[in-house]
Amino acid sequence: MSHYNGSPTAASRSGTNGLAVASLVCGIVGLVVFSVILGPVAIVLGVLGLRQVSAKGGTGLAKAGLVLGIIDLVLFLVLMIAATSSGGFSWYVGG
Repeated sequence: MSHYNGSPTAASRSGTNGLAVASLVCGIVGLVVFSVILGPVAIVLGVLGLRQVSAKGGTGLAKAGLVLGIIDLVLFLVLMIAATSSGGFSWYVGG
């Protein structure tokens, strides 16, 4: 297997913090589904990602994931309050 310019491609790694990326992904997906689960996960991963910022890059990603995780939880609470104030949940099965 030959390498161009004498450098192996497998050795090149991104300097982005993996926890920050995971926090951002959980925050984005949590806006659509499973906000009550993915919101806290995004917050925890964002905080851990911010603690590792000195070793790796990704400050902005970690902060964005942290903020999106908080938005996930707030959105979930607002939807639950709106659902309970309108008489609660009811299931209607045709017929």
